[in-house]
Amino acid sequence: MAVAPGLNAALLTRWRRFDGPSRLGGIDLARGLAVVGMLAAHLVAIDDFALGDPATWIDVVNGRSSILFATLAGVSIALVTGGRTPMRGSARGRASARLAVRAGGLWVLGILLVATGVPVYVILPAYAILFLLALPFLGMRPPLLFAIAAAVAVVMPFLQAVWDASPFWDTPEGASVGALIGWAYPFPLWIAFLLSGMAVGRTNLRSARVAFVLLLSGAALAAGGYGLAAWSGSSETDEPLSLLAAVWTARAHSGGVLEVVGSGGFALAVIGASLLLCRTVLRWLVVPLRAVGAMPLTAYTAQLVVWAVAAVAVFGTTEHLDAFRSLEPFWPMTLGITAACTLWVILVGRGPLEAAMAWLTRAVVRGPAEARR
Repeated sequence: MAVAPGLNAALLTRWRRFDGPSRLGGIDLARGLAVVGMLAAHLVAIDDFALGDPATWIDVVNGRSSILFATLAGVSIALVTGGRTPMRGSARGRASARLAVRAGGLWVLGILLVATGVPVYVILPAYAILFLLALPFLGMRPPLLFAIAAAVAVVMPFLQAVWDASPFWDTPEGASVGALIGWAYPFPLWIAFLLSGMAVGRTNLRSARVAFVLLLSGAALAAGGYGLAAWSGSSETDEPLSLLAAVWTARAHSGGVLEVVGSGGFALAVIGASLLLCRTVLRWLVVPLRAVGAMPLTAYTAQLVVWAVAAVAVFGTTEHLDAFRSLEPFWPMTLGITAACTLWVILVGRGPLEAAMAWLTRAVVRGPAEARR
């Protein structure tokens, strides 16, 4: 019985860290939705979206989940480098060095996950490169960040279409390079999502007005991108015919202008909606999703590790995507990961990989107080 007060105090401390005023529950919720969306995109065989067939509506996770994930990476970078007031001087230099170390850790982890042979495009190598690309932009304010993101979104799809058409990517060497740099999520284009997220992270995310603006502007961008695609009749079969057709598309993972605008807007709308929802009592209903979003690196990695172990145990190999999907693993894996994350944040606190990354960055790049010890 003597242990109970100390245990209760420890649990209360962990809960306050997870649900206290210093943490943005809406950002955790958006991250949780992104992770679960990527699980669905990986584990479920999904038919193309058809408005009249609700069974196809799950197609919303394709492409958009990973773009939401990248946008939220930008939000996180902004939050850890000063939030509304960007760091300056030595503090910014130290934060930049730690982000660079984190990028290295993410890249190594990503390559290890690629080595499992699980037949999905692992996002972490691209994520790592995006962290490095973010460093020159750390001192910028939201208007400039949004402007650069918009310019990249309009211009880069044309260059990306040319690069993607190179026969190099069809060679064994090209496949290896693509895996090493996460070319399925091409960083020259995806920096637009990261910068957009950084701009969001430099605003007052505790303001209901900001959340409404994100929701409404994001919804308008999504409607514009996908609406133009539907109105103009853009077709996947036309994409190989010309550069304009390759760029004028909203198809998931196409890198087209309309996808960048539509999916980028979708990400902003989800962030705004998540922030608004977590201002209400509904925040309690989404605690499990917020728990996943509090430890997204752990949850994402756990999915691929469990997949690899299960596939080898059942099939002797990780290579067969359709065979693994035929086991209907989405709900068992998603519910298991969600439950594990919820228990972890309550009983332990920070996710294991998140804690490891924090330890690594502080061990390599010490702060003033740490350096004196």
